[in-house]
Amino acid sequence: MQVIGVPREIKEDEGRVGMSPAGVYSLSELGCQILVERGAGNGSGIDDEEFLASGAELVDSADDVYANSDLIVKVKEPLKEEYSKIREGQIVFTFFHFAADRGLLDAMVDSGASCVAYETIEDRQGRLPLLTPMSEVAGRMAVLEGSKHLEKPAGGRGLLISGIPGVESARVVILGGGVVGLNAAKIAAGLGAQVTIFDISLDRLRYLSDVLPPNVIPLYSAPQLIREKVHQADLVIGAVLVRGDKAPVLVRREDLAHMNDGSVIVDVAVDQGGSVETCKPTTHSNPTYHEEGVLHYCVANMPGAVGRTSTYALTNATLPYLTTLARDGLKVFLNLGTPTALGLNVHRGKVCHPGVASAFELACENYQELSV
Repeated sequence: MQVIGVPREIKEDEGRVGMSPAGVYSLSELGCQILVERGAGNGSGIDDEEFLASGAELVDSADDVYANSDLIVKVKEPLKEEYSKIREGQIVFTFFHFAADRGLLDAMVDSGASCVAYETIEDRQGRLPLLTPMSEVAGRMAVLEGSKHLEKPAGGRGLLISGIPGVESARVVILGGGVVGLNAAKIAAGLGAQVTIFDISLDRLRYLSDVLPPNVIPLYSAPQLIREKVHQADLVIGAVLVRGDKAPVLVRREDLAHMNDGSVIVDVAVDQGGSVETCKPTTHSNPTYHEEGVLHYCVANMPGAVGRTSTYALTNATLPYLTTLARDGLKVFLNLGTPTALGLNVHRGKVCHPGVASAFELACENYQELSV
């Protein structure tokens, strides 16, 4: 019988939890034992009694969870305090974003665990099914947070993003037309902003042109044009994703000198190193800082602020994959084929994802040649 552990998230201001009561019930019905750390669901409005009623066993500490579980289910990457708890042969299923953190990668390689990353699992259409719901949340939040921080008391220019009759609306530039960018564009356009969205795929730009309203202009990502539009922008949203690898830097420090004081940058790509050179991770309790007169909002776990929405959105997507891991094991999970197997980033001391290996110029092991 597989023992699955759900620890409480310890990243600052993180409200999500790795499994919902519905997931506990489904996996319990399969014969799995589910260990949930007391209080793990508090940030999502899920109390311990709901987990108990669904079939979970409550334990008092993270040590109990890690020591007694074959499979660990989390939301955010393990922090330094958790490294030593992870052991050889254990499977850890969570967001890792290894390309942005060599220390985390080295720790997981040294642990001997198998690390399956939500953000690199693909489906047969090449989409990222476990990253998508959090990207939807983050894209929408990016505009709401950006709008709030354009207000003068928050450190911004003192702009109402929508404008009013007789006063122009804010100029919003979105770097990347994927799930984050599309959702950001929807919200910004709905608020009445003047929106420009960049992407490198002409097919994607045609799609964006078809589905977005007339106040959104899709443009090809030419560096000179990006700089021109960023210099004019009131709000810049970094929404670039390179699967498993670091995000490309599209906005340099020198570009900030050409922006108006009090303009706002929200870099959703901070988990992957950031698409803005001056980006550095922040927290919900201390979300912003100024560089060159421009306000930066670079919270690395934006969806954690809306823990209830985010937990249910995420666990709806992860449960089918978790079920396979729990019921059938890692070997069957990998045998589902390359799109799913791309989730395996580290296995028993080996780096297995080409994007992660490329980020640090490391050797990449083929998952089909690994002993599982």
